[in-house]
Amino acid sequence: MHPVFRTIAGVCLVMGPALQGISTFYWTDRYQGITAGTLIVAATTCWLVGLVAVYRLIEPRVPRYAAIALPVAIYGCVGGASFGLQGMHEELFNVSHTEAVRLIEQHPAAAYVTFWFAGPAFPLSLFVLGVVLTRIRAVPWPIGVLLFGSAIAFPISRVPREIAIAHLADLALLVPFAYLGARIVMGHLAMAAAPGHSTAALPDSPMSTRQ
Repeated sequence: MHPVFRTIAGVCLVMGPALQGISTFYWTDRYQGITAGTLIVAATTCWLVGLVAVYRLIEPRVPRYAAIALPVAIYGCVGGASFGLQGMHEELFNVSHTEAVRLIEQHPAAAYVTFWFAGPAFPLSLFVLGVVLTRIRAVPWPIGVLLFGSAIAFPISRVPREIAIAHLADLALLVPFAYLGARIVMGHLAMAAAPGHSTAALPDSPMSTRQ
């Protein structure tokens, strides 16, 4: 992976949860509004760049998982952006969150594709990513536990729109991804192929420096 892309991706892994966390400070009466929605869209862009890098780097070790999980993660990010745009529209058109949900439910196919399936795909993909990164020892187990634990807390904070819970969930999510972002920038996340595949270390893997 080119060092420039590695650096951008690592920074994006930090900026994604950071911007997402900042957005919750702009919630008003449990709806997101224009500022929070804009921050969520920006955060989603960062999430996409950073997560693509993570899946690329672990692909040699878990190729089938990376092939399936990346599209799910992208779909989840698109769902996150959809919720951000919904929050912007609520304030723009002076519609309450409850009323916006009632209106979108009049179009069930669109609601499920855009929100009810896409929304859960994001925390679900993060939960599984945390489990996989822990299993292949790409991260220490406390980081992995924090990652999939925060993935569980994320929807718990978003569904009822509880700001205090959202702040805690966002902070818990920021820590493991800041760790991953730093690892990517330093070139320490690339992994050798799993047994049964090529055993050559990747160019920017720590293993390559010992050969």
